Amino acid sequence: MIYIVQNALPIALATLSGLLVGALYHRLAGADGHPPVVTALLAEGWLCAILAGALILAPAKADPWVMAVGTAVVIWAGFVAPVVAVTLRYRRVPVSGVVRVCLHWLAVMAVQAVVLKVVGLTPPPA
Repeated sequence: MIYIVQNALPIALATLSGLLVGALYHRLAGADGHPPVVTALLAEGWLCAILAGALILAPAKADPWVMAVGTAVVIWAGFVAPVVAVTLRYRRVPVSGVVRVCLHWLAVMAVQAVVLKVVGLTPPPA
């Protein structure tokens, strides 16, 4: 987990970028109420740290940009979207709301991956 400390700046910048994109996304979607900023900051920071670790470990089998954004999409499709969908449907949120929230998280993760790629990540010592 030392990679999180080593990459604190890229992770922080990507987290803030994700928060801004999420806020804009929800504003454009007409979401009611105020977001839980502290909870969102902690959740998006942790998600971004995990994404950073996945990007550091990703094999160089394809174009680096494809790997960066593709990794975010795979994590979203494999973990985030299913959990969000099941949780929201269990709470009887309409499908349109589920789709909106899932797409929010996809946008956040894609932006985080782009920021992490642009800023750069440092792998932990071997």
